[in-house]
Amino acid sequence: MAEIIQTATEPLSRVDVDLITLDLVENALRNARYEMDEVLFRTALSPGIREQHDEFPLIGDPEGKMVVGQFGLSIPDFLESFAGTIEEGDVLLTSDPYSCGAAISHANDWLIVMPIYFEGRIVGWSSMFGHMSDVGGKTPASMPTDARTIYEEGVVIPPFKLYKKGVLDEDALRIILNQVRKPDWNRADLNGLVAACRTAGRRVQELCARFGADTYTSALDALLDRNYRAMKALLQMVFKDGETLSFTDYICDDGVGYGPYELKLSLTRTGDKVLLDFTGSSPQAQGPINYFINENLVRMFFGIYMITVADPQILWNDGFYPLVDVEIPEDSFWKPRFPAALNARNHGIGRVFDLFGGLLGQTNPDLLNAAGFSSSPHFMYSGNYSEGERKGEWFQLYSIGFGGIPGRPIGDGPDGHSLWPSFVNIPCEYLESYYPLRVEAWETVADTGGAGLHRGGNAVDVAYRFLEPGTIAIHDDRWLTYPWGVNGGTPGARGRKWIERADGTRQVLASKIHDVPVARDDVLHFVTWGGGGWGDPLARDPELVGLEVRRGLVSADGARRYGVVCDDTGAVDVEATEALRAAMDTERPDVLPTFDSGPPLEEILARCEEETGLPAPRPPVAL
Repeated sequence: MAEIIQTATEPLSRVDVDLITLDLVENALRNARYEMDEVLFRTALSPGIREQHDEFPLIGDPEGKMVVGQFGLSIPDFLESFAGTIEEGDVLLTSDPYSCGAAISHANDWLIVMPIYFEGRIVGWSSMFGHMSDVGGKTPASMPTDARTIYEEGVVIPPFKLYKKGVLDEDALRIILNQVRKPDWNRADLNGLVAACRTAGRRVQELCARFGADTYTSALDALLDRNYRAMKALLQMVFKDGETLSFTDYICDDGVGYGPYELKLSLTRTGDKVLLDFTGSSPQAQGPINYFINENLVRMFFGIYMITVADPQILWNDGFYPLVDVEIPEDSFWKPRFPAALNARNHGIGRVFDLFGGLLGQTNPDLLNAAGFSSSPHFMYSGNYSEGERKGEWFQLYSIGFGGIPGRPIGDGPDGHSLWPSFVNIPCEYLESYYPLRVEAWETVADTGGAGLHRGGNAVDVAYRFLEPGTIAIHDDRWLTYPWGVNGGTPGARGRKWIERADGTRQVLASKIHDVPVARDDVLHFVTWGGGGWGDPLARDPELVGLEVRRGLVSADGARRYGVVCDDTGAVDVEATEALRAAMDTERPDVLPTFDSGPPLEEILARCEEETGLPAPRPPVAL
């Protein structure tokens, strides 16, 4: 447990905060959180952070509870695991999930935690982590798909003081940067993380100077309490007392031939509180897909989902945590045993939100989202320039793919979008300017979104033509199981990857693979997966379907999934459409299924190689 050193010993007082002051503090903190982002984006060098914004900031209260932020870390768990003193001017760094209570979840994430002092006492914390494009290890980008232990994944930094009383530990930083392939990127990204946290610290100090530390910290308490009261009301509205709900989804494989991994989550409300229980999930994976998640992050994700669905204007924070108990079994996918590999945990992060959606939808299907692009697939390309002015120079790309967002009660899912709302695509012009490749296509794939009254978002096909020999790596999922549709909607399409070789041959790639050699003029097709559909496809406006045919989002054949008959121009044959819809309606059940996950898992596995070109994974086994 961290020992906090403060020169001011008199405790802060709890005072009443008027609504105007509370509003000023709340919005000032919101602005400071976004200012943290901008400071980092303008400092970082790696495209993953600079262009795609793969980072997560947080501003906390004196105990470390998040007041504003973008989910993904837990200061209290970090402080609980840190053995040492913390003083003014200290800046702490770690990348070791096993040494910080899973405040972060794999070694690529470098976490900065900084105390915020005002007049000799801690008034809050700022924190931020970013995904480093490379942290060493046996493969470029440090995400070997066959890793069995964290030792194969690069440098693992234990919690320590990067800055002690404002002084940088240059020797320690030199040792760390000596382990990575792009030390200039890592140094710039790390400097940006520190600068962002210091920016937040200054903004908090300004608020304390303006309103007084007592008023400021009391305002934080009020914001946390408001969240507590909102969640308490939501839980009682949405879940019946004493009722248990369960939902199961899957990670398709673990990169070393085992899968699919069953992810089960159950929810029970008892009085004011709910229990989230992951019992029944698969054992920890042999490969690197394990998602080491701590209880506070489960609470955070649950609150984000609940509050965002119910009232997006509420400032979600950690105030509701006492209302949520969490049970995570040891040696499971969610709590693997050290030193299990963790680098591909991004699939589990995304699937958490599908699990929450499946649970909440059982209480009110009208509020249910389909399954969507619940991951952030990675594409990596690296090598040395073979000719020209840059001959011999190392290049390395890490990027995040986009896919189909699920159909929703309010409308269609967006096409070709990110799982995380703040992520953006790397511009093709940037890629072609800084890397030896050409983007031949970046387009949505017709019919990959599930059919429904509200269509699931389409997947994308990004075609990369390589201009230099090198190696590539891929991290993706949903190549085996389907993103489920809801309330009569059909599943989205699965993802697939292949290379059109310069010699005319075609090579199908697994969804998790590294060190694949590519030659000049080879073309990789990186096709992601679509979102499930929402609602009855036969209720969708035929003219809207025709419009989407004209726009290339739905094919003329795909329009028949909606019972719509049209030609390639999207011109709808009204009489034929009415007849087709009547015939389709007689062949389906009177009550449409709440969930449609496609064929049974046994059938999917039996037809796996025929349909995907890849062998079926073997059932997971306990280690």
